Amino acid sequence: MTNKKDIKPQSKFAGERLAKCMARSGLCSRREAESWIAEGRVKVNGKKVLTPALNVSENDTVVVDGKPLKQKEETRLWLYHKPSGLVTTHKDPEGRKTVFETLPKDLPRVISIGRLDLNSEGLLLLTNDGALARKLELPSTGWIRRYRVRVYGSITPAMLAEIKNGMTIDGINYGSVEAVIDSSKGGNSWLTVSLREGKNREIRKIFEHFGCTVNRLLRLSYGSFQLGSLEKGEVKEVTGKVLKSFVGAL
Repeated sequence: MTNKKDIKPQSKFAGERLAKCMARSGLCSRREAESWIAEGRVKVNGKKVLTPALNVSENDTVVVDGKPLKQKEETRLWLYHKPSGLVTTHKDPEGRKTVFETLPKDLPRVISIGRLDLNSEGLLLLTNDGALARKLELPSTGWIRRYRVRVYGSITPAMLAEIKNGMTIDGINYGSVEAVIDSSKGGNSWLTVSLREGKNREIRKIFEHFGCTVNRLLRLSYGSFQLGSLEKGEVKEVTGKVLKSFVGAL
């Protein structure tokens, strides 16, 4: 019979891969964690680790860049209205202003769930939990990203049908993108565009393929989360109750 005194409490990190453990601590995304491990920036129990294929528990000491890894914080999520002219990265090699430089100083370290390019605006989700970011970015999650897009050029029914069926451009496969024309004036048309994945500059590249130019792109929603009346540059935290109802178990 096992003595109750010998039973150790379940660890928040028990059985978790090292990269996932790092992401859940809010330090970085899981992808970043894997890169940091490969670069030799992580030690477990005093020994450098070069592969993320390692499980850790509460008995292991994880050190990143010489600093002990913090235990997992409570998962939090914020809605942010990204203005045009900011890059979605923590450090830009070209010296351009980043999203994270403009955030309120009282926010903890956060990462973005997906990205919006320099000239795109609208809803950007921010979180302190890298594992949540990875979960919501995966196409398998099935969350629809909806955009309001202004396009210069000729939009035809055949073009919209081809986009909806999915296509390959320059060797990159793009899934189904649904686009509906809301209004047209002169050479410009406003469309509502919906997709489930969102590769790098996907909407712009698809319309460029047909000789059209996207001259404004505003993300309206990401899954169940809406931009609503959020002003440019404004940040609003999602309550834990709402987050759990939309996302499920964290």
